[in-house]
Amino acid sequence: MVLKKATTDDVESVIEICLTAGRLMIEGGSEMYRVEDTMSRIARNAGIEDPRVFATPTGVFISLNGGEFAQITQVRDRNINLELVDRVNELSREFAAEKITLRQLRGRLQQVANATPTFPLWLQVICASLLSATLMILFTGEYDWLDFPVAAVIGAIGFLIYIFMKKYTRIRFLAELLAAIFMTLITVWCHQIFRSLNIDAILIGSLMTLVPGVALTNALRDLFSGDLISGIARGVEALLTAVALGGGVGIVIKFLGA
Repeated sequence: MVLKKATTDDVESVIEICLTAGRLMIEGGSEMYRVEDTMSRIARNAGIEDPRVFATPTGVFISLNGGEFAQITQVRDRNINLELVDRVNELSREFAAEKITLRQLRGRLQQVANATPTFPLWLQVICASLLSATLMILFTGEYDWLDFPVAAVIGAIGFLIYIFMKKYTRIRFLAELLAAIFMTLITVWCHQIFRSLNIDAILIGSLMTLVPGVALTNALRDLFSGDLISGIARGVEALLTAVALGGGVGIVIKFLGA
């Protein structure tokens, strides 16, 4: 049977489960209203009548039993992983439908946190190369058969540099800046060899793998739904990414005069 009336001993467990679910959803790139709704739904189905939840991109707050029990958890890593968001949502629905117990929900959330499948790096690199080449055509409306493979290769190399730098520096904006610098350097170098290459078109396509499109969309969604703190924070985060990418290109163009 699913627990429908939480006792005092169960409240801390409910808090931990709700905070874990909220943290995972934010790490996967979910909107704040969805995070708060999922956490509140879990608490209510566990027997809590008036859960109070507040989510931001960097932390999740929850209070139960009229403020008698309250905790916060930090969110340090934020990516786009819709598989993670979907799995947490599905577990909350199963708990609401009494298909799993509170203890099972806690264990399943830990499994999701530790073993959410991700695409292998080689497949991500291939997708980045295809994305760079095709978006170059989409945004510029012109290309030749030499620009297409060059944009694909530079997009793949830039994505690899970003992944490598982010792993070892743990500073996302620095990784994006360095990736943009290397992509621009490689593009300029290729242009020195093949003068017919269109530098602007190649850079537009290759940089699209790092452009924060989903972050901007979620920022607008949060703003329109009334989550002003989250919307502004995510908007600033997306703006910093744009500045890092533009700054990396500008630095190379300025000093090389390309």
